[in-house]
Amino acid sequence: MSEMELSIYKTERPEGGVRGYLAVFGAFLALFCTFGQMNAFGTFQTWYATHQLAGTPPATISWIGSLQLWVFFFSGGPIGRAFDLFGPCVLMISGTFLLVLSIMLTSISTQYYQYILAQGVLFGLGVGLLFYPSMASVSTYYSRYKATALGIVAAGSSLGGVVFPIMLQHLFETVGFGWGVRISGLISAVCCMVALLTVTSRSPPRKTCPRPKLQTFTDPQFMFLAAGSGLVALGLFVPFFYIVDYAHHVSIPESKVFYVLAVMNAGGVVGRIAPAYLSDGLGRFNLLTPAAFLSGLSCLVFWMFTRSMVSVMLFAAVYGFFSGAFISLVTPCVAQISDIAQIGTRIGMLYTIISFPSLVGGPVAGALLVHGHGSFTGMIAFSGSVVIAGSVLIFGSKLAIDPRPLARV
Repeated sequence: MSEMELSIYKTERPEGGVRGYLAVFGAFLALFCTFGQMNAFGTFQTWYATHQLAGTPPATISWIGSLQLWVFFFSGGPIGRAFDLFGPCVLMISGTFLLVLSIMLTSISTQYYQYILAQGVLFGLGVGLLFYPSMASVSTYYSRYKATALGIVAAGSSLGGVVFPIMLQHLFETVGFGWGVRISGLISAVCCMVALLTVTSRSPPRKTCPRPKLQTFTDPQFMFLAAGSGLVALGLFVPFFYIVDYAHHVSIPESKVFYVLAVMNAGGVVGRIAPAYLSDGLGRFNLLTPAAFLSGLSCLVFWMFTRSMVSVMLFAAVYGFFSGAFISLVTPCVAQISDIAQIGTRIGMLYTIISFPSLVGGPVAGALLVHGHGSFTGMIAFSGSVVIAGSVLIFGSKLAIDPRPLARV
């Protein structure tokens, strides 16, 4: 794309339009059935522990979910570059095929290594091929209301995280694990087909994809954001993996425990939309930092002391809200400090960087649970502390943009 074309593209970019609204709708559905199911892994973790993988340590089972996250995040770099070169269509077709295939293979798996390959590796890659093109495509239609649009899209993952745990648990108990998983696969296929028809990008086609600029790795704005997000990712998903087990630990009735994860994701629906909308006026980094900090703080001062069903549900809603706000705001923050021609590449780079802490977070938490002989105290302290530490580095990114602490950034 020439400099003149890029200049015209920047100045004429509308705030939505029919194609922009359709892209938001399709991306919402794509995240509903991809990241939404990923948010529901706690349901699988608990089911496997008492059925297919009974007797397997929690830390070992959690590697399935952690591998999902790692493949999903790590694939962000190459998928982001491919998006900048080819656009969303080819990537999302491939993602739809891999996602549905992985779900169907999971439904017939019986051994641990089969779940690792199907539900860990293949599912994570399918999610990545749908998630990144969807988010990057929506970014091309919005400037002033970018965070609001991406927040609405990200709310799809939380809504999926509300629906899928309850639906899957009901299906597992009524039609069995195999058919329960297959039904979720059919729902995912329908959602993905709609997304394929509605998600488009305004970015003009390019003959070559710009390579990541060396300045990216010396840019304090990006590197502080990436390092902080990496620490946050180390602990952010621990409650999603283990809140159902914790509900069992505090003797919440079996019929109610899976609602805890649904409530956590319901909090995320509001958390992904409201803060994103406010951030377009107050500043995206101004809300990203407190969202991360309060996510960690809620673990240390709230989750640590919950002992009843009411308090666990309240923590789930609060944590879902703040963690959801972080997830929805981090992508528009990357876009804010990136050249329009490299939005896809930079978003992918960020997620590739945070893939490694995401991989080890769940197993480390499981190991702390075993080391504590069933006590969740060490695991909760770990999760909250690393998320708070990450928020401090993200605040450094904000100061690198504007050294005035209260500036609108």
